[in-house]
Amino acid sequence: MDALLTGLVAAAHTPFFQDGSLNLAVVEQQAAHLLAHDVATVFIGGSTGESHSLSLAERQTLAQRWAEVAQGTRLRVVVHVGSNCLADAITLAAQAQQLGAVAIAALAPSYYKPRSLETLTRCLGEIAAAAPATPFYFYDIPALTGVDFSMPEFLAHAHGRIPTLAGIKFTNSDLMAYQLCLRFQAGALDIPYGCDEYLLAALALGAKGAVGSSYNFAAPIYQRLFAAFQRGDLAAAREEQFRSVLLIQTLARIGYLGAAKAVMDMLGVPVGPARLPNNNPTAEQLVALRSKLEAMSFFDWIKA
Repeated sequence: MDALLTGLVAAAHTPFFQDGSLNLAVVEQQAAHLLAHDVATVFIGGSTGESHSLSLAERQTLAQRWAEVAQGTRLRVVVHVGSNCLADAITLAAQAQQLGAVAIAALAPSYYKPRSLETLTRCLGEIAAAAPATPFYFYDIPALTGVDFSMPEFLAHAHGRIPTLAGIKFTNSDLMAYQLCLRFQAGALDIPYGCDEYLLAALALGAKGAVGSSYNFAAPIYQRLFAAFQRGDLAAAREEQFRSVLLIQTLARIGYLGAAKAVMDMLGVPVGPARLPNNNPTAEQLVALRSKLEAMSFFDWIKA
């Protein structure tokens, strides 16, 4: 199939006021920022979007706002609809189709975990059936869900049972499994990669697209990485990938999500704090973070 999620797909933050309530006015700024950096597809309400910290009503409101902002632009919206409550996921999937989402995706239930591929496929099949005209992606991120099935085996089991299955959002460092998924039925499905710090390795194995959080605030690094890889300049591509590693390492040391949202604020896109149970940088940590970013030339790296 032709890959649907090609190039960079930004896993968007959900914007909050300082009191933790939704600040939907910022969505327009997020969209403009992405388009200014040639990122034309956004993945909303996922891990970066703190979906498990949002109510159903908040997720519906968020999807509605992104659809309104994207209308009339070249921005395409993918909606994550997964939930520990299957009924909520079904509701979100139906809404996403009504809003014209280019695709939907769903994590595995992660509190009561599916104990077999059959159970996982049944759950995902019910979600996908609520949006029968919309491509469906399974969002595999075992480090967060604790659901760790073989993805090649999942494809073999689910392909045909979920008619709208378009592929997997593969957020996993198992590059052997990734290759098997890419080559499933001669490339029948779309397997965008989800680990920003390994993007070059995934491209070398055949990835066509990538979904990631750091594409919100560091897209130029990855755009240059893509371009260098495509022209065969591996030295340049490695340099950009290492910049990604340094950046992600720096943010992770103080709590990745809160630090990443702080970087967006530094760039003039005030997405606000992360909700508990995620932490946010202290005032002292923010000063130190900016200093570290300046020392590594981050603000020069992200000049388009």
